[in-house]
Amino acid sequence: CHRSMPSDLPSSKEKVPPAPSGQAQAASNLIAPNLRRRMSCWMYEGMLMFGVVFIAGYLFGTLSQTRNAMDNRHALQAFLFVVFGIYFTWFWAKGQTLAMKTWHIRLVDRSGAPVSQARALLRYALSWIWLLPPLAVAAPFGLPGGEIAVITFGWVLVWALLSRFHPQRQFWHDAWAGTRLVSVPPPPPKKG
Repeated sequence: CHRSMPSDLPSSKEKVPPAPSGQAQAASNLIAPNLRRRMSCWMYEGMLMFGVVFIAGYLFGTLSQTRNAMDNRHALQAFLFVVFGIYFTWFWAKGQTLAMKTWHIRLVDRSGAPVSQARALLRYALSWIWLLPPLAVAAPFGLPGGEIAVITFGWVLVWALLSRFHPQRQFWHDAWAGTRLVSVPPPPPKKG
């Protein structure tokens, strides 16, 4: 089953970074995916994370003998933070998560080389800027879940739109981590 991708995919005439081969591409050849495609990938990644949360939560509950969801809540949150860190650091150091493969997006360093695990871990820590500011603002007021969701959605929208002010249209946490998201061409169709 093949679905059409957004029009910002590079044409065959454009210079695009291939899968990392050990040699970095010149920074001018790296094409950033458009914001719509990056946010679609972000949403798809969020859906895939439900599976990671389910498995990690089941493992935590089994190992800790937690019988009520509210018991050990903070320990579970810390455990999930570590599991997410391992998941993203591992896949980003390899270049792509499953969602990024689906949307033909790759994570590289500023020069186009694969990122190290240390840089991927730094990107993971900085990526929490997507969620922590609205949650920190809402926490002292004891707002209901719906209002927190609206504030969080508003902040995500603002943070995503701020990428338009970056010279290469990258998210600011990528700029701070020394990473960038680039478009990769889809693989050629299988002949058969």
